[in-house]
Amino acid sequence: MPAADPPFRHTLRVYWEDTDAGGVVFYANYLKFFERARTEWLRAKGYGQQALRDDTGAIFVVSDTTVRYKRPARLDDLLQVTVSLRETGRATLLIAQQAWRGDELLAEGEIRIGCVDAGSFRPRRIPAPILNQLT
Repeated sequence: MPAADPPFRHTLRVYWEDTDAGGVVFYANYLKFFERARTEWLRAKGYGQQALRDDTGAIFVVSDTTVRYKRPARLDDLLQVTVSLRETGRATLLIAQQAWRGDELLAEGEIRIGCVDAGSFRPRRIPAPILNQLT
């Protein structure tokens, strides 16, 4: 089980393209926001997505998601999206994520990430140096 570090935070702005006809963030876009935050979390840990593929032949793919929507985000809102590693396995990570506007929780979810071979998409172990850096 990973240590309970403070969550990683990624700031992003809501753009016109993120909203629906009602002027609020379209529900599926929270998954995009979560993806961006996870990518920046990995980068902050020293692993860009392309470098991970080039150096190890591994990539991470989403295998399961759950998202709960609490309050709407709107055009021009400045959001903080958090990333917290909850569980690690040999080939999977369970990541908790939240989207905040100030002190208002807007959405939260859990994303299960699997490590696969970039060529075959078959499951593989997370490379030890990466797993050590993440936990």
